[in-house]
Amino acid sequence: MNIRILKDRAARNIMLALTLLSIVMVAAIAIGLYLKSKPVLDSESLWTLLFSSEWKPLKGRFGFLPFLMGTVWVTLLSIAIALPISLLTAVFLTEYARPIIKKFVFPVLDILAALPSVIYGVWGVLVIVPWISKSVAPHFVDFSTGYTVLAAGIVLSVMVVPLLVSLFIEVFSSVSAELREASLSLGATRWQTALRVVMRKSLAGILASSVLAVSRAMGETIAVLMVCGCVVGLPHRLLDACYPIPALIANNYGEMLSIPLYESALMFAALMLFAVVLIFNLVSRIMLYRIEKQNE
Repeated sequence: MNIRILKDRAARNIMLALTLLSIVMVAAIAIGLYLKSKPVLDSESLWTLLFSSEWKPLKGRFGFLPFLMGTVWVTLLSIAIALPISLLTAVFLTEYARPIIKKFVFPVLDILAALPSVIYGVWGVLVIVPWISKSVAPHFVDFSTGYTVLAAGIVLSVMVVPLLVSLFIEVFSSVSAELREASLSLGATRWQTALRVVMRKSLAGILASSVLAVSRAMGETIAVLMVCGCVVGLPHRLLDACYPIPALIANNYGEMLSIPLYESALMFAALMLFAVVLIFNLVSRIMLYRIEKQNE
């Protein structure tokens, strides 16, 4: 048999094995988290765990609703801030910007994406938290430390912007130049072309990119932990403190070793976060797959 055929088969089998290994790793993580979570699932009903606000680990009461709501508040706020900024930035870079501007902006985005999250957290503590406490909060409440949902959402939105801009640029670049030229030749302005042709054609890609950004935002830990306040309670407004699930796990993991049920509860929190992020990523992959099929 030809040596080239043997090499081709070997390469194919190796890539297949690595692909299956990645799937097995995801399944192993899910199974491991479930097994670790089983004691708390056996002690409390799933409804109580998800929808109770009572968090008293020493008494064996684990209500995750404050942490779930804290995660939802911070994630949605960060996406609400980052999405329009990222979308308009990507439109400018793909439709308006000159090459010299792109050469400057793209490295800046790469630097922002590569910065450790703790740097964003320190920036949030030194800049955003005092600004909220001294300039924003006095207009709405009598007192606020600044460690709030708003602070966490702002810091997280800055972290998400580079990812979203990069994804949107990729999506917009996949729109054929012929569609742009046809729109411009009919008398449409660049903005009308970007809005009614490029963005409309890229709608599915925009949604998929936003879903990926949501999954990224949900799992962020250190930066959010430093500015969210870490108060167990249901947040009712942007100036309330919150306690997202990643912060809960990072902040309490070292303290739960002597309480087995506490350990199980934190593993259940990790399982919830894993499941949500996995679902969001699967949805975004399906959307991107459909986009590729439509563009073929």
